[in-house]
Amino acid sequence: TLLSSLGLGTTLTFASSHWLLAWMGLEINTLAIIPLMAQHHHPRAVEATTKYFLTQATAAAMILFASTTNAWITGVWDMNNVSNPVASTMIIAALALKIGLAPMHLWMPEVLQGLDLLTGLVLSTWQKLAPLALIIQTAQAIDPLLLTALGLMSTLIGGWGGLNQTQLRKILAYSSIAHMGWMIIVLQYAPQLTLLALLTYIFMTSAAFLTLKASSATKIGTLATVWSKSPILTTTTALVLLSLGGLPPLTGFVPKWLILQELAKQSLPLVATVMALAALLSLYFYLRLCYAMTLTISPNTTTSTTPWRVQTTQASFPLALATVMALGLLPMT
Repeated sequence: TLLSSLGLGTTLTFASSHWLLAWMGLEINTLAIIPLMAQHHHPRAVEATTKYFLTQATAAAMILFASTTNAWITGVWDMNNVSNPVASTMIIAALALKIGLAPMHLWMPEVLQGLDLLTGLVLSTWQKLAPLALIIQTAQAIDPLLLTALGLMSTLIGGWGGLNQTQLRKILAYSSIAHMGWMIIVLQYAPQLTLLALLTYIFMTSAAFLTLKASSATKIGTLATVWSKSPILTTTTALVLLSLGGLPPLTGFVPKWLILQELAKQSLPLVATVMALAALLSLYFYLRLCYAMTLTISPNTTTSTTPWRVQTTQASFPLALATVMALGLLPMT
């Protein structure tokens, strides 16, 4: 029931052109993921669930308020003409809070850190779709300066925030914030690039989360012990992380390359330069993970004999598919 509601809530938001229906889809979506987040009954998970619920409820209430204001002033509930600047600014603020764009990003690392890896994967991929669809539909009504500021802040904060982390889920949360910034920055010039960036981000993040799930690693320290258990997985993971950082010839280079090209084409060299430098910040902490995984041997000895092949109950097909997609999509450009 919960999973189907999760899917249908997002689908409802996709299919709606009326603000009330979109709001209802977001609300169903939130209510469906709450029990999934709290299912382990761990105090940390419950805390993360509460934080998530409060932020999402606030954002949903703001969306409802802004769309009602818009309907009150203009007399229409349609999405494609939010002509009132107050309403459009409130809507983008609420949607930014929903997907965790800086400066409304503070809940994201906290919440992701409290969840298990699969729910975290759902939170950082599927939960982004509905708000992003709404952002894309209303982007034309929003002040371009505001969108650019949101995008730049998110990439910079996503890069800086992840530098000092040791927890993998927090690192992935900051990486998610940075990627969302890349999506938002190009939205007003080429929305199709936003969708392309979202697609590649989903592949790369899925590969990263499923790998961590396969080796059940949540800290950088655990990554150093993975090489003895599954050497091939270690190799592909290092590549997936570099792909997340956006290095050619991997998939992650595609959106960055096209977005920087588009920004240069729109004669925004300064913005493009700042974005490229912010990508370096993110690259640093991905490289840290690669280094810990492939170039170090863990100093602490394990008490048990190290198994060369661990038995895992996880299906290997999604991991293999996501990894291939995260490594090999560059030729499609």
